[in-house]
Amino acid sequence: MMETPKLLSLDALREYRRGVISDGMDKVTGIWVCCGTGCLAWGSAGVLEAIKKHIGTISADIAVGVRCEAGGCHGQCERGPIVEITPHGWVYHKTRPQDAEKLVRFALEGDPASPTEDKNPFTAKQEKRVLSRMGKMSPTSITDYIRNDGYEALEKALGEMSPEEICRAVSSSGLRGRGGGGFKTGTKWEACRRSKSGVKYVLVNGDEGDPGAFMDRSLMEGDPHSVIEGLIIGGYAMEASDGYIYVRNEYPQAIKHLQKAIDDARELGLLGENILGTGFDFDIAICRGGGAFVCGESTALMASIEGRAGTPRVKYIRSTERGLWDKPTVLNNVETWANVPLIVRNGAEWFRDIGTEGSPGTKIFALVGKVENTGLVEVPMGTTLRRVIYDIGGGIKKKRSFKAVQTGGPSGGCLPESALDIGIDFDSLTAAGSMMGSGGMIVMDDRTCMVDVARYFIDFLVGESCGKCVPCREGVKKMSLILNDITAGRGVQGDVETLGEMARSLADTALCGLGQSAPNPVLSTIKYFREEYDEHVRDGFCRAGVCRGMFAAGISESCVGCGVCRKSCPVSAINGEVKRRHMVDKSRCIGCGSCFDLCPARAITPERRPQK
Repeated sequence: MMETPKLLSLDALREYRRGVISDGMDKVTGIWVCCGTGCLAWGSAGVLEAIKKHIGTISADIAVGVRCEAGGCHGQCERGPIVEITPHGWVYHKTRPQDAEKLVRFALEGDPASPTEDKNPFTAKQEKRVLSRMGKMSPTSITDYIRNDGYEALEKALGEMSPEEICRAVSSSGLRGRGGGGFKTGTKWEACRRSKSGVKYVLVNGDEGDPGAFMDRSLMEGDPHSVIEGLIIGGYAMEASDGYIYVRNEYPQAIKHLQKAIDDARELGLLGENILGTGFDFDIAICRGGGAFVCGESTALMASIEGRAGTPRVKYIRSTERGLWDKPTVLNNVETWANVPLIVRNGAEWFRDIGTEGSPGTKIFALVGKVENTGLVEVPMGTTLRRVIYDIGGGIKKKRSFKAVQTGGPSGGCLPESALDIGIDFDSLTAAGSMMGSGGMIVMDDRTCMVDVARYFIDFLVGESCGKCVPCREGVKKMSLILNDITAGRGVQGDVETLGEMARSLADTALCGLGQSAPNPVLSTIKYFREEYDEHVRDGFCRAGVCRGMFAAGISESCVGCGVCRKSCPVSAINGEVKRRHMVDKSRCIGCGSCFDLCPARAITPERRPQK
């Protein structure tokens, strides 16, 4: 391993890169064990330890040709622990410590099966640009990052481009903020650059609070230098001297890897005073968030960094004029910053060659829910929901029917089957009643109650509202009460109309983006699934069999008489003989739903309760 010098010039960085590339490590066979949070939960740390232990038992002459390291998130989290052998690109799912000897043998002698990524629809049908290094290098090694084109963009920015040219390149690329609203990044950068203030700040929003979202966490854990390189370039472009990365405290591994990357970049001379002899001074600090969802909002995040309560302010003055400590500030999310080195290194036209006219480039999604293949997905903007869910995700689990997909987190909307051919871009999703958000994508099947989904997300937002403005503090709470009544069978005529009126008023009057977008789950489910609301209120019936007491179990002719449902019923409402169709005494059924998912023949369905 090369010693880490203090690089004092751009030429020194070029020379250091040549040394890294020629050190022979690219010829070493790599065994990369995914140690992202998902695979760690599956036990990948034990797999890594077992492989390293086995390598220690073989001949030193042979072992020198194999390198085993922890890598970043590979994407297909549900099939972890994942191991990749490079440079062959062989990928192994659901590995165990006892597989160590076999995996080392494959690395040394070859694998006749050669399970490459292009044979896996989940990865083969993606377009990985931001995620291209993930799982193929050590996230804690700055030399690995440099070996994989790292800091080339910074070298180009400092050596060949002026701050104005960098801002123009970002503007020309059409890059839009990947954290929610899709605001044009270049417009924000240009406004900050024009400010005459002597102090400016650039910030990373790593406060990823959406349920089911883990795109930013995976990037910070698996490729932290890409975010840091983008932030340094942004600091140079806007003539800022300080950058902050705001990370939620629930992401300990992301914080650890980011801090290591910052320390290594500083030691190498890529952070600090007079970076690479260019006269540019810039440094980065990490600020830990306390887990408040509202701190994902820009002004609330800045208040938190300042040490105040994380509450938003009215944006009659833009943050590019008065942001952090009343100084011009640019805030972008993790994925946005990671795109910046790609644009600077490859050019704006390269960035625009995929995606749509209004939403160029790729987008990373966390595909979760009732879909066969869950995990990180990176696709060009404009890719249809159907392609992501069926071609990449493998379709709905247990061959059930698709019902809805929610995009944009708690503030996003739920879209029905008729929307599956909508292209995923900022404008199309907004027009359909949802939003891009940070990239969460939750797939739901026919066993999902859409009224209950709206209730869940509104309840979540009740707890996360900062309470500063009345529309959000009281409006979201009142919507929650109505939705809880409806899903408990206490709904009355007029409730749905009241929900719609309150939702529209809240969207128009709330102080910040949390309150303004909070109605989206309600408005979209009313728009596309109104009949479910009416059935709950009018008939006391939940067609999905979710809302307790609002249905009775029914057994169809496909029943095989296995008796599993009968044994699971807590009130003995199911009767029948072995290998004969069972029956339900609906007068005794309490609608708990315990039998639904246990039935191997899928013979149990929700039915209306008998009238009393």
